[in-house]
Amino acid sequence: MTGYRLSPEARRDILDITDYVAADNVDAALRLRDRLFAAFDRLARRPGLGHVRDDLIARTAGVRFWPVGVYLVIYRPLEATIGIVRVLSGYRDLAAILGRT
Repeated sequence: MTGYRLSPEARRDILDITDYVAADNVDAALRLRDRLFAAFDRLARRPGLGHVRDDLIARTAGVRFWPVGVYLVIYRPLEATIGIVRVLSGYRDLAAILGRT
């Protein structure tokens, strides 16, 4: 696989996360952004790295999770790329956000 596509929600998540971190430390926000995009590249090269969370999303959805610090990259391997679905803090109520209770 080559490359990745960011969903509109993932784009918004990244902006919200980096804005939140930048309010206290701009350099930390830039480093986090770089770590997230490095993770996207890595996952695009090796889409099987992430793990499935049946407690959050049905296995049949094909969605996988990959941690980056306290954040989770939620992605779906596609035919020629991966789709970054969301980037969320692991401290949030993921079941509520992702629609699984």
